[in-house]
Amino acid sequence: MRKLVDVLQAALAAEHATVYGYGVVGGRIEQSRQGEARQAHDAHRARRDALRREVRDLGAEPEPAAAAYTLPFAVPDSAAAVRLAAELEDRLAGAYADLVQASKGARRREAAGSLSEAAVRSVRWKGSGVAFPGLTEHTASEGPAPSGSPARGGTTSG
Repeated sequence: MRKLVDVLQAALAAEHATVYGYGVVGGRIEQSRQGEARQAHDAHRARRDALRREVRDLGAEPEPAAAAYTLPFAVPDSAAAVRLAAELEDRLAGAYADLVQASKGARRREAAGSLSEAAVRSVRWKGSGVAFPGLTEHTASEGPAPSGSPARGGTTSG
């Protein structure tokens, strides 16, 4: 089993990538969904900051955010922004599923809550869900993206 600090760092990296991704979403999403994107962005910034504190509390240096992340696909319009938001949440759920597995007690409950929030946001964005949120990314042919980045390949956008 991976060390707890490593799993926390992976969740932090995923939150960094998600915060970046929501910056793209917010710039492309239609007006009627901008509030939803802003709320998600704010929630992920808060979660990122909490994970930084947890990593520091364990005596490690929190992984910094990258200057930019590779997006899984081009995001030229609102429809693509909605797809990106759902993809970000799905990938983040995988990181929190790992944290649930590696944690105990209050940290495990918090990780499960974060997993649940990501799954609910994903469903809101795409209109459907999966039976076991957070596990779908582990069964995908490519597996999870490295270092919390939103995707392998694709285009960089900002």
